[in-house]
Amino acid sequence: MNADLKAAARTALACLDLTSLNDADTPADIDALCRRARTAHGDVAAVCVWPRFVAQARAALPASIKVAAVANFPDGALDVQRALADIAAIAQAGGDEVDVVLPHRALLADQSTEVAEFLSEVRFASRPLTLKVIIESGELGTTERIAQATRMALAAGADFVKTSTGKTQVGATPAAAAVMLKEIAASGLPAAGFKASGGVRSVADAAGYIAQAEAALGAGALNPQRLRFGASGLLTDIESVLSGADSVASTAAY
Repeated sequence: MNADLKAAARTALACLDLTSLNDADTPADIDALCRRARTAHGDVAAVCVWPRFVAQARAALPASIKVAAVANFPDGALDVQRALADIAAIAQAGGDEVDVVLPHRALLADQSTEVAEFLSEVRFASRPLTLKVIIESGELGTTERIAQATRMALAAGADFVKTSTGKTQVGATPAAAAVMLKEIAASGLPAAGFKASGGVRSVADAAGYIAQAEAALGAGALNPQRLRFGASGLLTDIESVLSGADSVASTAAY
């Protein structure tokens, strides 16, 4: 087994937001997710669920594994009251982290002032929880829009800027990651992080994003405080690689 691939698998495991955001999720699904979060090779960074499952997940996990939940998800409407209601529910249920969808269609319609106000209110309401802003890079389309959305999220105080909801045709891509990481590096914010989500299924995929993050932010950023992966299937490949078997997933982007 390639030592570099094993090293990437270890990093990906430590930085993984193990996710279940299916419309038909049940309490039994969340129980299974929380059991999966504690592997023979170590724990994931967080589990990410719908707000209605936060209390259940928090009760099932040690404090060292964060509980994240989504707000304004997955459509990213310009509806601050809906987002604030989601955030309040997450906080009251004991959640640690909020993954909120930036109103990307509003940004494409040149409503940048309204989007900035949305992000500002979301940041104020979510403190002291960790805030990840999903820019839906595949829908924004251009380098300029991806860069703009990243800058806006960082300016509002996002702890992480995240590629995608995983619910659109185009998820994380190396090209979008490069733009986002460049903006994070240029921001001068020493704690700002990057999250790749949407189509990250193999350790080889994760290794590519790890290399990009290291090049842009330095080796000191290769930890769950600065780097995350949002995925449901990636853990299977991580476990296969760390157990000494072959990778079981095909690469999507890399």
